Amino acid sequence: MTGEFAHVTLVVASPRVPPGAFSWPAWEALRSAAAVVVDAGLAAHVPALREAGARVADDGDVRLVPPAAVDALAAQLIDDGAEVTVIASADLPGAHVLDLVALMDRLRSPGGCPWDAEQTHQSLVQYLLEEAYEVVEAIEDDDRDALVEEVGDLLLQAVFHARLGEERDDAPWSIDDAADGIVTKLVRRHPHVFGPEAGTADVAASHTEKTWDAVKRAEKGRASAVDGVPMAQPALSLAAKLLGRAERAGLDVPVAAVDADDPDVGELLLAVVARARREGVDAEGALRTAARRYADRVRTVEGSAG
Repeated sequence: MTGEFAHVTLVVASPRVPPGAFSWPAWEALRSAAAVVVDAGLAAHVPALREAGARVADDGDVRLVPPAAVDALAAQLIDDGAEVTVIASADLPGAHVLDLVALMDRLRSPGGCPWDAEQTHQSLVQYLLEEAYEVVEAIEDDDRDALVEEVGDLLLQAVFHARLGEERDDAPWSIDDAADGIVTKLVRRHPHVFGPEAGTADVAASHTEKTWDAVKRAEKGRASAVDGVPMAQPALSLAAKLLGRAERAGLDVPVAAVDADDPDVGELLLAVVARARREGVDAEGALRTAARRYADRVRTVEGSAG
């Protein structure tokens, strides 16, 4: 019902955010209301509201509504002659990730998607790599919309693997375990940000990288600066990573001097990557750019031949 109250307060809330995270003005309005009307989409909040002393009813001077409904409801109330106040208790950053976690639970549960139910960590590897490369392509194309979409696809892969982790018979793990792990790791590896002297001095990016490497080697018990580098990554990025690790460790490991006619193509490519690092060029990205130009030339030749 509308129009029975001279003043109606609309408290905007999300089903993703628990009542305990509502703003203080929102709680003041809810607890002092003659009665609170709760939108059907927010019914899960009713027990907490009642426990806090709010009076939930079918009509009232305060209404708990989701963001998508507030504009239409406010307009309707104003048309009915009511004065309207809107109090926002918006989503916390990252709250929409909960929707993705819930969706993945639905897909993997009985009655969900047969294809999703059949997947394993191993079967998903190809999609993980594809999505990562599509993110790179969106970045190189400077395509904002594509980047938003592809980062979402990559996020799906992370949530998918976490869901599979929950289903393990031995040592199950969840998306929260993964998030807790990376948060703890980032804090530990950023003493210049989270340590006792945080914010007291400017820190160069190069020094930050060295600190990261040192902390990482200590916590992993690695004997070499190049231990832990994933050897299965594309060869150009692998070479750049190994060169960078050696450089940051202060090691003088020369790269063979070669020329374009050298029979050892591998050493020639390594020398090219070393040159790219000296000149601040991403060798992997540079080769992709050149490959794209070549693809354009192929299309041009094909077009002229037709």
